[in-house]
Amino acid sequence: MAFTRPTGKHRRPRSAARTGAGMAGAATIASGVVATLASPAVAASQDAPRFEDTGLNQAIVIGDDIADQIDAQAVSQEVAAEEAQAKAEARKAAAIKAAEMKRKAEAAEKKAKAEREARERAARDAERRRLNTYVSPVAGSYVSTQYHATSGLWSSGSHTGIDFHASTGTPVRSVGTGTVVEAGWGGAYGNNIVIKMNDGTYTQYGHLDSISVAVGQTVTPGQQIGLAGNTGNSTGAHLHFEARTSPQYGSDIDPLAYLRSHGVSI
Repeated sequence: MAFTRPTGKHRRPRSAARTGAGMAGAATIASGVVATLASPAVAASQDAPRFEDTGLNQAIVIGDDIADQIDAQAVSQEVAAEEAQAKAEARKAAAIKAAEMKRKAEAAEKKAKAEREARERAARDAERRRLNTYVSPVAGSYVSTQYHATSGLWSSGSHTGIDFHASTGTPVRSVGTGTVVEAGWGGAYGNNIVIKMNDGTYTQYGHLDSISVAVGQTVTPGQQIGLAGNTGNSTGAHLHFEARTSPQYGSDIDPLAYLRSHGVSI
């Protein structure tokens, strides 16, 4: 009996069809009979839906697309992870740098503060020393009349202070830090100034030509308080200087020893 392939698409049989035909032939040889029933099977295998017609190829194509998409997504995720890691490392490096800059800034500020405090402390110490310093009441002068010198010129019979050589108009200075307790006419002393010193003693400046301070004013070592002159009971321009234990006349102490005890070289 002859079999004719139905008309239609003529394509090369799939390997699966070829395998089926081989199995049918093997069955015929084993039985010694022409297995006519195998022919319909072969025909059937020939007419079976081809691989190309089943949509399997499309499924495989779709599968490849998905694989490509998965690969692309994996690459994208890997790139994103690398970028995230790079950003994290950059943030960490920036944080470390910021912390180091902050540490340096704090160290610099601490150093500057210490230096500033040291300068201020040195300035205070220098000012303290200056305020505790004593100077001669007339710069570059010398003693022309000694303490307790005797003469009929003085009502007490002796000199209660020392005289510094000075012409009229020579600047007269406070010998130290203190507060003015008297500034004006002082009778025999003429224009005079009395200052209460910080150590509790008093100094007096007599026969002044003019006065440049007022009662209650604070003065410092070397500050000009007036000008030397020839006022009051005086035989010529000079400065009469006294050191006292109180502001009153008669409480005088050796003014030369007083100045020397405070570091003044005369």
